[in-house]
Amino acid sequence: MTDTQDRTRANPEYWLQEHGDYLYGYAMSRLSDTETARDIVQETLIAAWKSKKSFRGDSSARTWLIGIMKHKIIDHVRSEIRKRKLSEELERDPTSDFFDTSGQWLQPVQAWQGDPEQLSQDQQFASVLQSCIAALPEQQREVFTLRELSGEDSDSICNNFGISATNLHVIMHRARMALRRCLEINWFGGAKAR
Repeated sequence: MTDTQDRTRANPEYWLQEHGDYLYGYAMSRLSDTETARDIVQETLIAAWKSKKSFRGDSSARTWLIGIMKHKIIDHVRSEIRKRKLSEELERDPTSDFFDTSGQWLQPVQAWQGDPEQLSQDQQFASVLQSCIAALPEQQREVFTLRELSGEDSDSICNNFGISATNLHVIMHRARMALRRCLEINWFGGAKAR
């Protein structure tokens, strides 16, 4: 092989001409989406161009390009799974009604009126609060009750439930947001009418 042939074969235009249809077909067979398959072919060629000096010629250019493409497809699938899991979690998250898709508050947060000490003595408020706590999903209810009402420390709650400190924080945040919403509807929203 001459030096000119080597330079031609190390050129993305040549790769696209010689292997583009095959790469596209390979991507389509794994992804079944024309736009994504095109993007993966493009990402593969860009990655190949960036790492062309590492291609020693131990295999054919097509085999080398397919190897790069396999990694690009895996990266894409992992990314989609992460997005899907996040999307599913957001759908089940009772706090998602408070935020838009960019994570901004839908309505500005208003400070509650009233004296917390006085509210803690009010039997009607205590009854509404207990109803709101009872309406929480089971794990949130149990974790919130142990942490906030029983004063259990975070480490023992994490050990008892087999969760990380980060998970505990997320569960508590969701419980508090759900309780806030419930209290706004069932107490503070109607408190002015009392």
